[in-house]
Formats: sequence, structure tokens, C-alpha cells
Amino acid sequence: MKFDTSGFSNEELLDIYDKLLLPRLIEEKMLILLRQGKISKWFSGYGQEAVSVGSAYVMNPDEYMLPMHRNLGIFTTRGVPLNRLFSQFQGKMNGFTKGRDRSFHFGSKEHNIVGMISHLGPQMGIADGIALATKLQKENKATLVVTGDGGASEGDFHESVNTAAVWDLPVIFMIENNQWGLSTPSSEQFRCDQFIDKGIGYGMDTEQIDGNNILDVVRGLRNVAARVRETGKPVLTEMITFRMRGHEEASGTKYYPDGLQDEWAKHDPIDNYESFLVESGVLTEEEKEKKRKEIKELINAEWKTAVEEDDVSSSIENELNDVYAPFDFEEVKPGKKSKEMRFVDAVSDGLREAMKKHDGLVLMGQDIAEYGGVFKITDGFVEEFGKERVRNTPLCESAILGAGLGLSVKGQKAMVEMQFADFVSEGITQICNNLAKIHYRWGQNADVVVRMPTGAGVGAGPYHSQSNEMWFAHIPGLKIAYPAFPEDAKGLLLTAFEDPGPVMFFEHKALYRSKTGNVSEGYYNKPFGKASLVREGEDITIVTYGMGVHWAMDYLDQNPNINADLIDLRTLVPLDSETVYQSVQKTSKVIILHEDTLFGGFGAELAAQITEHCFEYLDGPVKRVASIDSPVPFAGNLEKEFLPNERFAKAVKELLDY
Repeated sequence: MKFDTSGFSNEELLDIYDKLLLPRLIEEKMLILLRQGKISKWFSGYGQEAVSVGSAYVMNPDEYMLPMHRNLGIFTTRGVPLNRLFSQFQGKMNGFTKGRDRSFHFGSKEHNIVGMISHLGPQMGIADGIALATKLQKENKATLVVTGDGGASEGDFHESVNTAAVWDLPVIFMIENNQWGLSTPSSEQFRCDQFIDKGIGYGMDTEQIDGNNILDVVRGLRNVAARVRETGKPVLTEMITFRMRGHEEASGTKYYPDGLQDEWAKHDPIDNYESFLVESGVLTEEEKEKKRKEIKELINAEWKTAVEEDDVSSSIENELNDVYAPFDFEEVKPGKKSKEMRFVDAVSDGLREAMKKHDGLVLMGQDIAEYGGVFKITDGFVEEFGKERVRNTPLCESAILGAGLGLSVKGQKAMVEMQFADFVSEGITQICNNLAKIHYRWGQNADVVVRMPTGAGVGAGPYHSQSNEMWFAHIPGLKIAYPAFPEDAKGLLLTAFEDPGPVMFFEHKALYRSKTGNVSEGYYNKPFGKASLVREGEDITIVTYGMGVHWAMDYLDQNPNINADLIDLRTLVPLDSETVYQSVQKTSKVIILHEDTLFGGFGAELAAQITEHCFEYLDGPVKRVASIDSPVPFAGNLEKEFLPNERFAKAVKELLDY
């Protein structure tokens, strides 16, 4: 291996050596501890240290890096305290996730690191959002995100690279090409000869670097980073290296062809660089042994500190307290002035007020800019707030949701509009595994509102009509708002933007232009977790939300002899159970109505809670009325049969007669 030292002083060559040696010696220690059962798992970066160390060496400390599980050298070069790193490996409280996640599945705000999750790829969308924020904040910074050759087959890779190219985002996409995805060779992963060929299709510059030559890595990435900072455009960088050990230690390497590891061992980044420094007189044998001894002593001392730390202990209360980012709601009451608005106009007005209040709020969605969105909710927003803050997106739902999280990492707010709630399935991983869990895992807020035009009744068929709120109500960390009236839609939406955590905001499409009401002008908010008692009565309790509120109101209007408590939940998470319980204790009969299908719908959870907490007050079964358990049909007569509103009348009568 040849090393070109031009541009490097001897002091810098030795500094690089120290940083390169540290992760190798840590790994040697961890492999021993793994065999001793003192750590539970290890993902080896043995032989790939030059990629991690070189990239962290090049990136400025205030620039974000998004590493993977073989990038120990990024954490050590960034100066992450070893005792905290070792506590993380052991699941101790002094680690970065309080024992809630393992190995390198964490981030550190102090070190400008955003860690990975096990789903390979979603970190790249976050990098897009961080880079977008640096651009909006007029910082000449690059963001570096790592993926592997296997991970580059994921849809998130293509979405994120495409988004960065279209938006001219200053991201370095670094592909660690170590030739294997667990036991699957590259020949079974992709057909291109080299990853830099992929950059051509996305219209971006590329760079291929020998990832085992530390000086080539440093020099090459310095040039790339300088180009990205200057142009504000992305570069796809391929690091050629090799994974010397198994995907993780338990999987082994028996699937490798004979002699392959021996051949790549000749390219070991540390052995070669160390020999070069000794042969060139920059490092003596005595200095080499002294450095190794000092680093091993440091590692042992830091490990001892971590071992002596108490095992993690917590309580249910502590665990639940960290699921959601702290939010101290301060009520802003509506003003005296109001005007009649359609539901759709109330949502639009709420968005406008949020954009005025939160300078860092960025709206993202398909066709939401000049076109104003398919429902025209953001019509005129580009002229009022500018195209930087009202952004058309490619059809890349996962990358855009990730970008929303990236904006949060940089202290901004994001709204992501799903053109139809059905399309959110393309971004389930980002919502359920990144947005929902990131505060619980390492304290990073996810200041993202996902707007969900939802529901049937408009003849749109199976893929534009689903009620999918229960996809998310089951996921700890997400809040779910589902207003039924224009006034609530605006107020709850403004609260959603105040909340530093992720909010799924459901808007029934059939309400957009069919329902009007007086809506307060200016800025106001509505509390989450506080249901509304729309009607009061003694005979029966009706619990519902969204379109179900209007179905129930129509029924009660047609049957004035029935005196019912009609509860509009307004938010499903948090849930106002107390209002429901108080009503059930008064009426002794309860029926739950929702548009979602019956099996596993929100009514099932609510019925279980009522049965558990109000059993002795009930004078009849807890009834649920919902859509039939089929996809949403297209034809009008079929859709009418699918929806629950006509079956609701029969169910109410049965319960009252019970």
C-alpha cells in the first residue's frame, strides 16, 4: 500500500495514527469481553477503521455525522468519552440510551452525531433534513451519512439520494462498500460494477476512494467536503474496503471463500500505515509500543469505570415519562372575533398562523407549493412564505419524513403532508421507528406534524379512503389528533405545532367542504387529551370522533326522544378517559362509533378500558359500531354498505332496549 504524504506534516501523520489505533484496540478488548459474556453483541469494524476515522477527522466538529454500526472510529475520533461508550455497550445508565438501546444505536447532541436504527437506510433521510436546515440557516456546512453496500439496496437510499439531488442539499453520502451484506456477496446484491455509477442516475458528483488507505481517505474526503460546502450540492462517495469479521460475531465468516480474508488482510489499514510510519522514520518501534501500551491502559481504566457503575434501574413511571418529549401546554384562548369557515379553510388558516408564529417551520408535501396541494389547503402559501419554507417534494415519503426529523435535530419544525393518508404506508419505518422512538431512546425531540387527509364517503376506493389511525395509535411516542369541527381543527393543529414531539393529524376529506362553523380569528390553541361533550343526556353515552361525530349528531337530531351524552374525543392519544368514564357512570350504557373497520379498531381498546374501569356501572354490553372488515369499496352503494352510520341506528335501539 502506497501512502502519499504530500500536504501532511509529521505531527498530523502521528495524530492520525493515534486516532486510527484507538478503535482497533477497543475492538480487540470488546472481542475478548464478548467471549467472556461481559457484553452481549458486537458488530465488528475490524479492517474498516480508516473509513470511520478518516471521515470524522475531516468533518468539522459542528457538522453532523450519521454513522452505522461499524463506525466506532467516528465516535472515538469525535471525542465521545470512552467510559460512556462502554456504559452504552453494557446497557448502563451512564450510556446514551439509559439501557434502552444497544451498541451504536444512539446519538449525541454534544458531538453532533445521529445514530442509526436497525432498519438500514432511514438515517439518510434525516441527513437530508439536517442539510436542508443548514441551507435554510445559511451555514456553509456539510452533513455526512454512512450506509453500506447492502443498505444501498433499500428504498430509503434511493429516496434520500434523489431528494438531496433535486433539492441541492449539502450531503456526503458515504457508501462503505465492504463487499458483503451479512452472508450475501455483492454479486447477489446489485448488478452495477461500482456504486459511483449510481450517482450518474441522480445527477450528482461521485468519488471513489481506497477505504483502507487512511491518507487517501483523509485527502479524498477533504476535497469532497470542501466541494459540498462550497457548492451546497451532494456528493456520493464510495469507500472500497472489506469486512474482515462476521456481520456480527455470532454469524461468523464460514461463507467466505477460502483465502479471501488472507488476501484482504494484506490491505489492513492499521498494519500498513503503522509499517509505513516506522519505515519512513516518523514513528519508532519504541514509540509504537509506548502508544499501544498507553491506549490499552486508557481503555482498561475507562472500562473499569463503566463496570463499576451500578446496573441500570428504573421504574414504570420513569420509562413512560421519557416516551414523549416534555410539553407544557399554555392555553391561548380564542379571541372575540370569528367568522364562518369550511373545515378545509380552518385547517389552512391554522397552517398560516403556525407559519407566522414559528419562523423555523417548513411545510413539505407533494404538490403543496404553487399548486396549493390537491385540496388547495396551501394555496397562496408560496407567495406569502416563500418556496424555501413551502416545498414540493419528490414522491419520496420516507425520505421526506426523515427530513422532517433532520430539521428537528437542527432546531426547526416540520410539517409533512401525506397527499392521502393511505400513502403513509411508504413511510411507516420513519414514523414508527424513528419519529416515535427517538426521544425515548436518546432524548432527541422529533418536532414533526404529519397531516393525514383520511376517510371514505367520497367514492375514492381502497387506496384513497382508508381510516388508518389505529396503525399509529398503538405506537408509543406518537400523538393522534382527529378533529370533527373547523374550530377544533385549527386549534388542535396549532397545538400540534407547539408540541415538540411527533403528531399524526387526521383530517377527514369528506368534512373539508361539507362542514362549516364559526372559527376564531388569529392565534389560539386547544389542549390535547381533552374530549368535548357535544350533547348531554341521561339515556346513553355515545363516544366517537371525526366523521362519527356528525353521524351521531344527525341521528340524535332525527330522534329527539333520545337523550344522549355525545362525546367527541378530539384526540385519541392522549385519550381523555375520565370524561368517558364519568359519562358511562351517569348513563350506564355506552356505544362506540368510528369509521375505521371493526376488528382491532379504536373502539376495541376503548371498550376494554370501559369494561375494566366501569364494569359495575354498566347496564348493558359495551357496543361497537364500525365499518365492515373489508377494504373500502369504490361503487357508491358498496361504500354505503361498508360505512357504519346506517347500522348505528339499529345498535342504539338494541342497547336502549337491553
